Amino acid sequence: MVGLKPSDVPPPLGVKMASAGAAACIADIVTFPLDTAKVRLQIQGEKTAVGGIRYRGVFGTISTMIRTEGPRSLYNGLVAGLQRQLCFASIRIGLYDNVKNFYTGGKDNPHVLIRILAGCTTGAMAVSFAQPTDVVKVRFQAQMNLDGVARRYSGTMQAYKHIFQNEGIRGLWKGTLPNITRNALVNCTELVTYDLIKEAILKHKLMSDNLPCHFVSAFGAGFVTTVIASPVDVVKTRYMNSPPGQYKSAINCAWTMLTKEGPSAFYKGFVPSFLRLGSWNVVMFVSFEQIKRAMMVSKKRMEATN
Repeated sequence: MVGLKPSDVPPPLGVKMASAGAAACIADIVTFPLDTAKVRLQIQGEKTAVGGIRYRGVFGTISTMIRTEGPRSLYNGLVAGLQRQLCFASIRIGLYDNVKNFYTGGKDNPHVLIRILAGCTTGAMAVSFAQPTDVVKVRFQAQMNLDGVARRYSGTMQAYKHIFQNEGIRGLWKGTLPNITRNALVNCTELVTYDLIKEAILKHKLMSDNLPCHFVSAFGAGFVTTVIASPVDVVKTRYMNSPPGQYKSAINCAWTMLTKEGPSAFYKGFVPSFLRLGSWNVVMFVSFEQIKRAMMVSKKRMEATN
């Protein structure tokens, strides 16, 4: 990632992983209500609406949730979400430069295919490790906090325990294949697009390597990523949230959606997905660049005093 000037010493792996995890947590806290609205819109249509509640648009969904369930419902699953980012973002973003350098042998300006391969690799690695946190997060976001409506889970740790006891280890890793597919797409599109947009801006001297440049690059990466990854994201969300036996596989889930709801079902929740991913990218990449640089400055100061 084009985070530092060529003359700068690249930050150590530990700095990059810690910076990525911290930045992703900040981005999650800021944008979590949009993510929750996205999940509610994506699962709408697979079952009868509880209490006759229907969601219409991202802001309509947020308004309906606040009115019927209270403001705290927008942050259902936040604990699992932060656990996910600490495991997930530190691997998929923090390892990206190192994996890219591994594939190129340390050469500068790698080909776009090498960048895509590196993004897919770190995305798949992150999902394989952090999948249980994603399953719990999605299920918390999907459950409704209404009087008279039974809740599937009462707490994060209880959810992990309940899923393991009732669905086994496979339940915690449910939807791993579509999630790997989705996050390989998201990761390579997000990181590669950010890389390319930022390189183009700096190459043509449209901006300097500062906050506005990071903002534009991150926002562009968010839009491209949403367009490409939305269909897989919807299938992933539906399949991970489904009770045992509802779908035979992720492919069966996709086919059921197509035959019962039509192709447009794969882009349900697109607006909140884009709003969330676009704003998440902006907060995450800007935070990542600043945290990484601050940690490098602190590291140099500590080395200077020792």
